[in-house]
Amino acid sequence: MAQPSQFDPRFQLESQVRECYGRCAYTHKIHEKMAERLADHQWYAKWFNIILSALIAGGAVTTVFRAQTGLLQYAEYATVVLSILSLIYNAYQKDLDPGALAQRHRETASDIWNVRESYLSLITDALNSGVPIDDLRAQRDGLQTDLHEIYRAAPFTDGKAYKRAQDSLKDNEELMFSDKEIDDMLPTALRRSGRA
Repeated sequence: MAQPSQFDPRFQLESQVRECYGRCAYTHKIHEKMAERLADHQWYAKWFNIILSALIAGGAVTTVFRAQTGLLQYAEYATVVLSILSLIYNAYQKDLDPGALAQRHRETASDIWNVRESYLSLITDALNSGVPIDDLRAQRDGLQTDLHEIYRAAPFTDGKAYKRAQDSLKDNEELMFSDKEIDDMLPTALRRSGRA
């Protein structure tokens, strides 16, 4: 079978859509990794605050009962220092809400997933010569508009999330499945291995 020419309009459209699919796959995974990192940050922040509060409460209890030991003075100073640390930490955390931001990243990833899967369907349609190229272009343009709206409202990501997404997609092949893996997920009637 002859290789399609790079000047063939259908081949050019398929190439562009493949690029769009790849960018969507990366962006989807980046937002997932960003959400995971923010959720972890929230978990650690909550536990740090609980431990800090427990230490302050312990110092306060020690001070109230006025134990007749030399440690009392140190407990009072430690309680004051921990209280100031707690105040600074809570003031810093006041405007940060990693849980809400993680949820925004999850929602963005979900929206991008939908567009990504639509690009995958569009690639399949582009390989079908029975689908008019003008219809394919209209679908591509619609997806581009949808994606633009998602990106306008999307929260920012960072290099760490990109690196984690790259590791997931390239090294761990999170979006790659063998025919056998896909067959194992499908009902028997839809499996390729059952077809002769």
